[in-house]
Amino acid sequence: MINTETLSQFSLFNGLPESLLGEIVAISTEASHKKGEFVFREGEKADKLHFLINGSIALRVKLTSRPDSVTVSFVSSPYQSFGWSGVVPPYHYTSSAECDEDSNLLIIPAEPFMKLLEKNPEAGFKVMQRITVIIADRLRNSRQALLKTI
Repeated sequence: MINTETLSQFSLFNGLPESLLGEIVAISTEASHKKGEFVFREGEKADKLHFLINGSIALRVKLTSRPDSVTVSFVSSPYQSFGWSGVVPPYHYTSSAECDEDSNLLIIPAEPFMKLLEKNPEAGFKVMQRITVIIADRLRNSRQALLKTI
């Protein structure tokens, strides 16, 4: 079971107030997925944030010019987050997340999470800044992966 001490190890939540971490823990759940299972698929409605506890997740996108999906990134280190589309309009996943091995995840529903951030604007600002870093990193990875397919 996730507690506030464990939650604070996730870079997205590092340094946040203990009281806010407790509220985030209260809305969180854990999930296990087997190798080959999809956590979510590209284009689906995004309503959750996902965090790797252990395992490995491949993030893949479909290209109209290729029959197979292209892997644009791997989430394979504990405490990494993915599925940021749950907190960024238009709230649709921009890639598919497929388990590269059996994986355990922390799942946070986006709507109550965003309400917590709104009630705690200083912490919310920090979290959203960190999410922009994740987005920028994934954009760089996607660009590099896509250039290799040309």
